[in-house]
Amino acid sequence: MAESLVLDKSLSKQQQYESLLPQIFSLISDENNIIAILSNISAALKDSFDSFSWVGFYFLNNNSGELILGPFQGKVACSRLPSGKGVCHAALIKNETVIVEDVHNFEGHIACDSGSNSEIVVPIIYKDEKIGVLDIDSYELNNFDETDKIYLEKLIKKINEKIYLIKKMYN
Repeated sequence: MAESLVLDKSLSKQQQYESLLPQIFSLISDENNIIAILSNISAALKDSFDSFSWVGFYFLNNNSGELILGPFQGKVACSRLPSGKGVCHAALIKNETVIVEDVHNFEGHIACDSGSNSEIVVPIIYKDEKIGVLDIDSYELNNFDETDKIYLEKLIKKINEKIYLIKKMYN
């Protein structure tokens, strides 16, 4: 069965999210494979917002502390992010979404794509266990705001519910 999204890029950012999130939730509702879920979420976000240059997930390796590349859409990315460095680790350390208006002013920023100018990172935490992050980059400065934060956190909350159900099935 072919999957498709109904996108109206003439809407405001908030309206785009309000239209997109229910479609994503429907798309992933019957899927239990986390790779399939995150792959479709990455594609849906990248497809929906022209200002997003890269959308993807990194997962925390508890042994090394590195973040390991997961499903994404965009240019080739860093496969591993060293422990404690960059915006992605900052979000995990703070346990909160981090918005960077200009990545060139963020100490320790890891430039996987030198064209990236702004970034938002939402941590994925399940029952106090740090799982990874949703990372979105833009070639535009100041691309991300409170609207992105609110709706991307809603999306992560839904992913956490799926992670919970999947872990419950295998435990």
